[in-house]
Amino acid sequence: MAVTDLDDLGARLADIVTADRVLSGEAAGPDYTHDEALESTPTTPAFVVRPGNTAEVSALLRFADEARIPVTARGSGTGLSGACIPRADGIVVSFEGMDAILELDTENHVAVVQPGVTLDQLDEALAPLGLVYPIFPGENSATLGGNVATNAGGMRAVKYGVTRHQVLGLEAVLAGGEVIRTGGKFVKATTGYDLTQLIVGSEGTLALVTEITLRLHPRLEHQATVLAPFATLEEVTRAVPPIVASGVAPLVLEYVDMMAMAATTANVGLDLGIPDAIRDSALAYLFIVLEDHRPDRLDEDTETVSELVLELGAMDAYVLPPHAAAQLLDAREKAFWVAKAHGADEIIDVVVPRASIPAYLATVAELAAEHGALVAGAGHAGDGNVHLSVFQPDPVKRHDVLHGIFAAGLALGGAISAEHGIGTAKKAYLAELEDPAKLALYRRIKAAFDPNGVLNPDTMLA
Repeated sequence: MAVTDLDDLGARLADIVTADRVLSGEAAGPDYTHDEALESTPTTPAFVVRPGNTAEVSALLRFADEARIPVTARGSGTGLSGACIPRADGIVVSFEGMDAILELDTENHVAVVQPGVTLDQLDEALAPLGLVYPIFPGENSATLGGNVATNAGGMRAVKYGVTRHQVLGLEAVLAGGEVIRTGGKFVKATTGYDLTQLIVGSEGTLALVTEITLRLHPRLEHQATVLAPFATLEEVTRAVPPIVASGVAPLVLEYVDMMAMAATTANVGLDLGIPDAIRDSALAYLFIVLEDHRPDRLDEDTETVSELVLELGAMDAYVLPPHAAAQLLDAREKAFWVAKAHGADEIIDVVVPRASIPAYLATVAELAAEHGALVAGAGHAGDGNVHLSVFQPDPVKRHDVLHGIFAAGLALGGAISAEHGIGTAKKAYLAELEDPAKLALYRRIKAAFDPNGVLNPDTMLA
């Protein structure tokens, strides 16, 4: 099918979704040109299309596939890998108009939502029911569709896992317009290939998700936060496996180094009441959030954790007042914005086995010194997800230090990205460092789902 010019393309798109839901030029606005990846270059697409239902998505993809027009899916644009940066000759399919919570099934502990539903929106609906969707990756304006595309994680992954552990089923539209359903309101099935898990984390390169069936959990009302300063980064990271093995099942188990903690608390004007002598000598912190449905059990776990961190070398253990704990948690979730405001050139999210974090961070320090970079760290220590803010403005030196940091993580049995995804920002490193046989298999899978290569063609695979 030939599309002769932009006017022709716009008219055909308007026939599918109506003219008021097709935007182009200045009408589309800058928000559709980028996500939050630091090294991304904003790109204005030919058109932004806002479908209202699965049938329209199907028709859009059928048309785009026949006309060989690149398609980029978009949620809230809060991603950090450049995965929703469009092509100048392509269209953005924005799911802002598909934002309905279709079902809250309290008997099966399941929610069925459209991809434009935000984490805040779902949490507000679940709170009165005593239920929670536990994935909170740090930006609650993010959409569930975006979370599925990147397999989002966040601080609660140590207890609840990441997005793929909560997705029970999907409705998705393939590149040619075919609509498929995968999974359902059940937690196990041995019936063919697991297409649900193949699509989760595929960054819009295999299919566009139009409906998501999510696992829900009981909402535990009582929480406590323990903050433990340590004299060395090695001590704080070596304390993580024993805490996980203690049986207290922390909701959050984070490490923050001295630089990141100072910047984070200063950003919100937070005074945690730590004595100057300890604050001046602590090089890293653990903060541990516990939850329970009974306050007496929570008190027991809080005492257990406080005693344990002292045995593991903490300089002290502080049980934070609820308001201070909430502020610290909120500040930690906004760490990306703090690093960005301080001029970070890149923010990455390597994952390694949690027991390997001390060795990994030692290697990172050596690489930073070798390449003249400043690297500040914080991360989801309970699941081995290390977030590093890299300050090195020279692009050649930055590539070298990032290549080394990624390679060091892979050498320890880790992966380049734990939750942000590969997108456009890290695809060169994936090509340089990943097993060529695996990359070839990725390409064959991509070709099977999207033979004409119209779905997010510049993402993930170089």
